Amino acid sequence: MSSTTRSKSHVSVLTSAINPLANPRGAKKLCELCQNLAYLQCTKCRVTFYCDTEHQQADWVGIHEKICQLLIPIRTAMPFHSLQADRDHHRAQILHRQEELIEISRAVAQKKLFEGKYQESLPAAQLSLRCAMDVYGPSAVQLVPAYLLLAEANVGLGSLSQAEGYLSQAEWTVMKTPECSQTVRHQLHRNLGRLYTATENLEGALLHFANDVYYASEEYGLDNIVTCGGYFLMANVFIKQEKMDIASSLYTEVASTWHSHLTKLLETHTPGSMTLEHSFDEAQQAEADQMLRAMLKVQESSPKQATAQNTLVAHSLAMLWFLGGSPDKALEFGRKALQSSQLVPDHSLTEPIQGLLQLAAERGPHLTIAS
Repeated sequence: MSSTTRSKSHVSVLTSAINPLANPRGAKKLCELCQNLAYLQCTKCRVTFYCDTEHQQADWVGIHEKICQLLIPIRTAMPFHSLQADRDHHRAQILHRQEELIEISRAVAQKKLFEGKYQESLPAAQLSLRCAMDVYGPSAVQLVPAYLLLAEANVGLGSLSQAEGYLSQAEWTVMKTPECSQTVRHQLHRNLGRLYTATENLEGALLHFANDVYYASEEYGLDNIVTCGGYFLMANVFIKQEKMDIASSLYTEVASTWHSHLTKLLETHTPGSMTLEHSFDEAQQAEADQMLRAMLKVQESSPKQATAQNTLVAHSLAMLWFLGGSPDKALEFGRKALQSSQLVPDHSLTEPIQGLLQLAAERGPHLTIAS
């Protein structure tokens, strides 16, 4: 039996059929994903409903498995409290759980987007938007991150008109909120740049990515892993324009930023055997892996390979996966980095790479430094 079949059969066990006609008058049960009339109920939380097994499966894989039990107190009717203090305390607890749910669903959606799982990201992004609306209202600036997640997913799926709709909502909200943070502004321009790239408006894309870098650097600084995401996207546009020298220069900036960041993390966390989850979240790890792999692939396929840059990127990937608890992948990229480092005049990275290979081999007893 395939993993997909096992997953579907497992999910089907977690539902029971409901009869819409049996619902109390005025109490419609609607599908979590499409808001149509529901015929299935999740048997674990009993507060989530679906129109069919396809939407139930999509929601389970997308987000529901992670937050099933968190939904129970949020979606269960508030018990009667005779004292106002008790009612206020209960509302405060629900608000805290809703805010927690927004953050979890946002992080899950972002991780799936970095992994290229655009369809899977939609349930988490939709939940993030609904929860934000419940907490902050339908026109608050706090809805913008969810709009941007939905826009990015739709760009990835090729649904550009839907992406444009979400971005228009986000842009309008930001325009009428003068006190909007630099973080939200950089995220908006990054996603507008993605849309313009997808529609082949490359000059427009570069303008938005430049604004992305400006706002991100105002918030985080120039030499920051958040800011360098804009450089990476700009480099991809320059590749489309066949301006490889500019793209290579930007890739070098991205590689240097991540290499410096991961080197500091490795120095900090190795003594305590800490892993990446204590350093930054899964979405950031997925983003780093996606960017670094893409850069390595472009450089390795280029007629003029930048060996020094290859060394930097491969070493960064090795550190990333070592900190992420995957010594086998750390060894794979570490060997590649060591091989590249021996082809450049500057051997300053050779010793750190050899040290990392030794650590990875010790972390995985069945692994060896030699390929």
